Amino acid sequence: MKIVLEQLSKRFPNRNRKLGGEVIAVDDINLTIPDGKLVGLLGPSGCGKSTTLYLISGLEKPSGGKVFFGDEDVTDLPAQERGVGLVFQSYALYPHLTVEQNIRFPLENLKGADRLTKEEMKERVLEAARLVEMESLMGRKPSEMSGGQQQRVAIARALVKSPKVLLLDEPLSNLDARLRLQMREEIRRIQRQTDITTVFVTHDQEEAMSICDLIVVMKDGKLMQMGPPQDVYDDPTDLFVAKFLGTPPINVFSGRTGGKGLYIGDERVLLSDDFKEEKDVYVAIRPEGFVPDDKGPLSCDLVRVEVMGRDVSIVSQHKDCLNDTGLIRSIADSEVTVDTGRREVRFSLRPRKVFVFDKESEERIRFEVTGEK
Repeated sequence: MKIVLEQLSKRFPNRNRKLGGEVIAVDDINLTIPDGKLVGLLGPSGCGKSTTLYLISGLEKPSGGKVFFGDEDVTDLPAQERGVGLVFQSYALYPHLTVEQNIRFPLENLKGADRLTKEEMKERVLEAARLVEMESLMGRKPSEMSGGQQQRVAIARALVKSPKVLLLDEPLSNLDARLRLQMREEIRRIQRQTDITTVFVTHDQEEAMSICDLIVVMKDGKLMQMGPPQDVYDDPTDLFVAKFLGTPPINVFSGRTGGKGLYIGDERVLLSDDFKEEKDVYVAIRPEGFVPDDKGPLSCDLVRVEVMGRDVSIVSQHKDCLNDTGLIRSIADSEVTVDTGRREVRFSLRPRKVFVFDKESEERIRFEVTGEK
């Protein structure tokens, strides 16, 4: 089921009565979620991603705009009539009911033509339990299960009604690191097996990038960029997106252009015909964009070298670095040798891993490298 959001917005009254006015949670979003895809709504807390999910589900009514499921306008349709399955951050299981009873509960509320016989309900419940690999624990109650098992039951309960759309609101936040890794793979497996259009809300960019077909990066209620995870990582449209994606995070410097050169401090790090104009810019370099090179154009003060198994993390400093920690983290192959006895480390740069942004608008300035770096 394709989901289309047209100029969707949501405003709430400001809780601070002295200030008055409204708080814009979702700001005029236009978005198409393709049929059968797993799409992640990604962004920091308060960016509007959960509110967007609730507008899709019908739990919230929009202040403006429309929501379509396929060609059907469902903007004014109640949540229970939209055919959505919802999974929340809290498992919201009934503690006095068994796994089987928790999964069956939504089916018992079906009425009219949708009402099922006991045998049909039994088949549906067993099918949903098999999908999440919980069929052997049907007699257990929530208190007798791990967090990961409870989340599986919550997903089965959402799927048992054969919804048109599956909506997941931070479903892994309450799990420990090992279970989160396991459950995100399970969510991907289930989505592929059912081929159901799924919207997954998370603030964890690693979760979103690892399992989603498409990610939607949001900030202050606005859609900043949408695309396949690797494409958004490799081709950010603005500084916010570049900084939000990536572990370790991207390294940001104060720089300038002019005379066909890109400068960090007094050092010309790249050459391009697109840098003729003298302008103050932000220069953002992915950790893997630094290449240790004794003759490289960028010099930094070496702090330490951290051996990470297959990789080496070179930690350094530069007076024009704007990272929150004040430290530059660059990733190199484990075979690279860095002389830790020296105070200075020099780098050449991989142009495809270097992004330049306007200092006022923070929008991307695109360039083609010419000549030698």
